[in-house]
Amino acid sequence: MSQTFENYVDGEWRASETGETFEVRNPADTDEVVAEFQDSSEVDANRAVEAAAATRDVWADTPGPARGKFLRETAKHMDERSDELAETMSREEGKTLTEASGEVGRAINIFYYYAERAMDYDGERVRPSATDQNLYTIREPMGVAGVIVPWNYPIAIPSWKMAPALATGNTVVCKLSGNAPTVFMKVVECLDAAADAVDAPAGVVNVLTGGGEAVGQPIIQHEEVDAVSFTGSRSVGDMIYEQATDAHKRVQTELGSKNPTIVTENADIEEAARTVGNGAFNVTGQACTATERAVVHESIYDEFVEELVAYAESLDIGPGVDDPDMGPQISESELDSTLDYIETAKDEGATIECGGGRPEGDEYKSGYFVEPTVVTGVESGSTVMQEEVFGPFVGVLPASDIDEAISLANDVEFGLSAGIVTDNHTEANRFVDEIDFGVVKVNETTTGLELHAPFGGMNASSSETYREQGEEGMDYFTIIKTVYDNY
Repeated sequence: MSQTFENYVDGEWRASETGETFEVRNPADTDEVVAEFQDSSEVDANRAVEAAAATRDVWADTPGPARGKFLRETAKHMDERSDELAETMSREEGKTLTEASGEVGRAINIFYYYAERAMDYDGERVRPSATDQNLYTIREPMGVAGVIVPWNYPIAIPSWKMAPALATGNTVVCKLSGNAPTVFMKVVECLDAAADAVDAPAGVVNVLTGGGEAVGQPIIQHEEVDAVSFTGSRSVGDMIYEQATDAHKRVQTELGSKNPTIVTENADIEEAARTVGNGAFNVTGQACTATERAVVHESIYDEFVEELVAYAESLDIGPGVDDPDMGPQISESELDSTLDYIETAKDEGATIECGGGRPEGDEYKSGYFVEPTVVTGVESGSTVMQEEVFGPFVGVLPASDIDEAISLANDVEFGLSAGIVTDNHTEANRFVDEIDFGVVKVNETTTGLELHAPFGGMNASSSETYREQGEEGMDYFTIIKTVYDNY
């Protein structure tokens, strides 16, 4: 029998006032119920915000080392349960065990990182113009942070939002995605155990499940919420940004993208195909940093496509818990969306070089499996080269030189992650200077991030306000007070 999770509010596990729950099923085997969750309401959301507001001042006054101890204790509990967390993620989100284990390890390290940073993060001393004066800044917490997270990195993204918020003295209200909440609810169990161990005040962390309109909207609109951090689709992100800024809240959004990798004429073709393939098909293409466009020099175009197709066709597809090369998509709607985009590509004149449908076999019938797909023969302005597919899909475009390649790479409204594979140092530096993307990779996949470096997009991929992760992730959750002390 599957476990039923309650909301975590004011230091207690509480059922929703609606009395309603919903199921989360294994995307590799939809007959399996992973867990059940609260179908929460505005009343539940408001109670969570009020709990966070009630303990806001207590947590803000808690010394940084004590806040760090809470995060460190949480990381220890997560580390002890790392295998369980990885298996849970594979069963509910579809990632392979290797991918899930990597994400769990990243989340643990995020908590450890911000535990250490909590001890020394503050303002700075400034040299005054006058004598007999101290001039310095203090960084103070914003207050209550509203955090709304997606399903595709169900432990890493909540961690890299929540940990810096807590480290800097904010209390948190978090709404999890209904597609994959189980793994982070188990992290909340670790937070609860850590709170008991270090005597952290109730209400510091509050986590709910439920619909966006019923739970997300009240969090965004509540007058006690001071900052909102959202990762998800552009349409929802734009709405949240407008609503939150109208209410004079600080807002941070990270949205979708259509990420390119340029392959120059001097690149190692096998290495380039592997780099593009990893970026396109790892985590089943369900990453905002996934490679969806390859821009390849025309002199090596045919050979590159051949290598990329061979790479895609070599991938083993199966349930994430079996640790294949690629797992299923998260849901029927995501699978249908990917298949619809492939049909659109055909309608727009594309050639499906490989993939393009669901894999055959009885082992795939109960899951949301799709083949890794490579398409050619599409224009840069076509639908599938402009809109985010969010599945294991990549289109290949030819380019005559580095000028055209950079122009094609920039020919989208998004700007999150972009890569180049080249042995030409000049071309690499031109790419870094001229590409309009927030994350730039040279001879690496567009996916994969360092937790201590800033992360964020440009153009339609982001609100372009504050970056996430690293010290910049802490900056978002604080406001500067400048002190002039004449003695």
